[in-house]
Amino acid sequence: MATDRVPAGKRDCISLREKIAELQKDIHDGIDVVGKKMTLCQLYAKQNAQRPKVRKNTETGRKYLMDILKKDKLGVRSIDSIKPSDAKEWAIRMSENGYAYQTINNYKRSLKASFYIAIQDDCVRKNPFDFQLKAVLDDDTVPKTVLTEEQEEKLLAFAKADKTYSKNYDEILILLKTGLRISEFGGLTLPDLDFENRLVNIDHQLLRDTEIGYYIETPKTKSGERQVPMVEEAYQAFKRVLANRKNDKRVEIDGYSDFLFLNRKNYPKVVSDYNGMMKGLVKKYNKYNEDKLPHITPHSLRHTFCTNYANAGMNPKALQYIMGHANIAMTLNYYAHATFDSAMAEMKRLNKEKQQERLVA
Repeated sequence: MATDRVPAGKRDCISLREKIAELQKDIHDGIDVVGKKMTLCQLYAKQNAQRPKVRKNTETGRKYLMDILKKDKLGVRSIDSIKPSDAKEWAIRMSENGYAYQTINNYKRSLKASFYIAIQDDCVRKNPFDFQLKAVLDDDTVPKTVLTEEQEEKLLAFAKADKTYSKNYDEILILLKTGLRISEFGGLTLPDLDFENRLVNIDHQLLRDTEIGYYIETPKTKSGERQVPMVEEAYQAFKRVLANRKNDKRVEIDGYSDFLFLNRKNYPKVVSDYNGMMKGLVKKYNKYNEDKLPHITPHSLRHTFCTNYANAGMNPKALQYIMGHANIAMTLNYYAHATFDSAMAEMKRLNKEKQQERLVA
């Protein structure tokens, strides 16, 4: 039973005996009684300090989260005082402030990792961010847009015929036929194209930050470095792009120059340029056509490319390589659910190939 309460009129708190019991339990469990009093902001900073050399966009993401924590009441709380209910209330506040479900989930994952460090350092016993976000918030993530074959044809036909967007036709076609990330596409330079072997060399990407401007980044993983084949349509589109290039002043970014796709200011195009272009193109198409196109982004074209080859039965490992996916699970998500008929057809195909190999041998 708690005794030794503070006098009436003073702020209620745990009794002296409870404090002593808590301290004795911490000492018995090896809890760092000083470390547990660091704030959530301090813990997150500690986690980041243990991995200082990160990509620029990761550094930017860290800064965003730290700014959020500094403005939120949870950021100044000592880590030993944060309960799962506090973490869930933080997630709800984030949603009320307009943050998307996936953004909140990414930030929650970072804070969960921070608390694992605190647990390893014996600062706390449990992880308050170890919960499923979907149990707290509705997942409002918009499903990935994948164009049907008919939608793909209509998009290309409209762009090709339109006075405003015909100049973007080859860019859209190349994105649909290579599956490149828009940062990889925007970073393409003349030396990246190998017309003799009909392939595109991917070993860097172009990004732009509001504070530091344009910069070149290497792929997140080694799997991002790859050679993407040029199918005939992509080959011809690249040829047209080069034929239509103007002798404009070439900018240099982190040692790279001769960028293929430039804006009006002769700077390489980035995701914001293509998002705006695609939004305007779809809006104009839908204005004059009853069969509306869905919301389309450059990433939608990459999803469409991957889905088309998955549905065509391409070997998952081959598709993983072309897409530059670090994990095969990412690629497998694009494959339709197997049925008995599709499984039987695949077994027959493999058995037929085996028999042919034996005949040749």
